[in-house]
Amino acid sequence: QVQLVESGGGLVQPGGSLTLSCVASGSIFTIYSMGWYRQAPGKQRELVASITNGGSTNYADSVKGRFTISRGNAKNTLYLQMNSLKPEDTAVYYCNVRTLALHNYWGQGTQVTVSS
Repeated sequence: QVQLVESGGGLVQPGGSLTLSCVASGSIFTIYSMGWYRQAPGKQRELVASITNGGSTNYADSVKGRFTISRGNAKNTLYLQMNSLKPEDTAVYYCNVRTLALHNYWGQGTQVTVSS
């Protein structure tokens, strides 16, 4: 089992920045990759960015060049630096962990609202 706790969401103006954090606990030795997903009202949950244990990253086209995913030195912390935020980035952002056995774990979500 892996437990995830996100933080860092909030209200920001268009063009602003936010950094999301996610701390994993429990069986973190089983983690293969970590990522951020988001779900806007009335839409399906979508991948924002992911990073593997080897450091390979993957980004949604809509956030490339604006968002940066990274992991802390202890490898149980995940970050998402979000720059040049747009109103369409408004969503609940979820931290995700995928284990070597391909189990998925989710955080409780953190709201990001981009509005003037």
